[in-house]
Order: sequence, then C-alpha cells, then structure tokens
Amino acid sequence: MLSRDLANAAATIRDGGVAAYPTEAVYGLGCAPTRPAAVEKLLRIKRRDPGKGLILIAHEYAALAPYCGELDEPTRRRIRADWPGAHTWLLPATPAAHVVNGGRDTVAVRVTAHPLAAALCRACDAALVSTSANISGARAARTVAEVVAAFGDELDGILPGAVGGRAHPTEIRDARDGRTIRAA
Repeated sequence: MLSRDLANAAATIRDGGVAAYPTEAVYGLGCAPTRPAAVEKLLRIKRRDPGKGLILIAHEYAALAPYCGELDEPTRRRIRADWPGAHTWLLPATPAAHVVNGGRDTVAVRVTAHPLAAALCRACDAALVSTSANISGARAARTVAEVVAAFGDELDGILPGAVGGRAHPTEIRDARDGRTIRAA
C-alpha cells in the first residue's frame, strides 16, 4: 500500500505536474518525460537552459530502455554493476529522449538506489526526469523547507522524506569511453 504522500506525488507526476522528492544527495525536481509541457515547466521553474539536458531516473533499467540505444554486452554489464546506485551514465539516446537530452546523441540515466525516489518511479511505473531542486546556479535543497523557500507554490507537489547520505550529486560517466563528466 502506498503512503498518501507517495500516492499524491505519483498522481501529480502522472497528471503532468512537477514534484520535488528526496534523492541520494539532495531534493530533486521531477516530472514525466512523456509530458513535454511538464518538462518545459520544470525548466522554467528551475530557470535551466534546455541545452544542458536533464537526467532520467528509474527503479529498474526496463523503465529507461525506451530512451536508450543499443549497448554492447561488456558496456551493459559494467553499467548494471553500478545499479541501483549513485552512478549516472550517459548512454546512446533514442528519439524518445529528445525532450530531455539537450539535443545531444546521449541521454543521462540512473537506476536510483534512494528508496523514496525508487518508490516514486515504481508508483508512476515509468522513468522520471530528475534534476536538483534549486534555481540554476544556486545551492540545491536538502529539506522540504528549502524546497518551499526556493520555489514557493510553483511546484505541483512535494514528496517529503530524508535525502540519502551523499554529500555531492551523483557522478556522471560516459558509457562510450568511461570518461567522468561530473565527479561525485
């Protein structure tokens, strides 16, 4: 049985809204990648350049697969060894990823290890757009109070809960060459 907070956050996202929720290090802002108007709203609220792209998170790889191109078996094994976990990978993008990948040929994806973020993805039965809960360039929110202070009533919902114990956002690595794009 879903908690009321989790059910409300999932309904908000399924209905095309933007919600905040705890992740491995900070609160995230998320929406359904299949709802372009929601992605545009998230970018507007955050004041983020769409060309920077966004991360997709999910509770399992199958939810990310529609956005990811083919991988050779060694790459697939290397990535899956890190998941669920605090590793974000740049993978080849399919056309479905165009709304989140900033015009690149890759898409940033993660199978999250955070229990509430994973539960939210599971409740939505889908991958979610995930970006830190902050105005671009500002410090990311780590509490509900900080989310409210940053965004007021611009969000459609908040899933309260504790962020994970990580001090920094997840590492991002390029699966094509193993290069670190963002260090943890």
